[in-house]
Amino acid sequence: MEKLEQILGYSFKNKHLLAQAVTHTSITGNLAQNYERLEFLGDRVLGVSVAALLYKSFPTEPEGGLSQRFMALVCKETVAEIVLKLGVDTYIKSEGVDIRHNDNVLCDVGEAIIGAIFLDAGSVRAIEFVQSNWEKLINTHTRPPKDAKTSLQEYAHSNGWETPSYVEVGREGSEHNPQFFMKVIIDKHGEAVGQGHNKKMAEQDAAKKLLQEFGVQNGRKN
Repeated sequence: MEKLEQILGYSFKNKHLLAQAVTHTSITGNLAQNYERLEFLGDRVLGVSVAALLYKSFPTEPEGGLSQRFMALVCKETVAEIVLKLGVDTYIKSEGVDIRHNDNVLCDVGEAIIGAIFLDAGSVRAIEFVQSNWEKLINTHTRPPKDAKTSLQEYAHSNGWETPSYVEVGREGSEHNPQFFMKVIIDKHGEAVGQGHNKKMAEQDAAKKLLQEFGVQNGRKN
């Protein structure tokens, strides 16, 4: 845990919180031992931290642009990327090594660590941790990226198709850690199912998967 603390740049007063934050449910279903509850908390802290950073970094940008940036910075792929860059994946406690390479798990662990820092040191320190690791990504954007739903809608319209529609097709998990399943449909042209911790994230995942089926990346046909 000492090496992990060095990687994170934070020394925990309560070492159990850090150990809990990197313990997958495959090791234990005990909520006091695995990261599920910490992930729930960290997800909220991450959102507030990134929103505040965007608000300060782009003082003239309207709400729509800020929202697009926000979605790109809190999605599971981004959180997983940061966890991998820090090298936290090697410290994840799980039954199988493959679990450590799953984007959902990497994202959950990243959020759990944020939640653990929040409990151990308070909101200011947790926000500092988020902003120090996410700021580098913000500075690489000169304009807000298009989210998958926007890209899919534009692609559909450019082909003369109907506007994509979304419908909930399932829900799993506990009340504090739900997984939503949303289907995106473009009549006569394609459909895909995505998942996420809330409906918006699941819709984005579904849109991304359908774009991949169409061979579209960054708004362009490959």
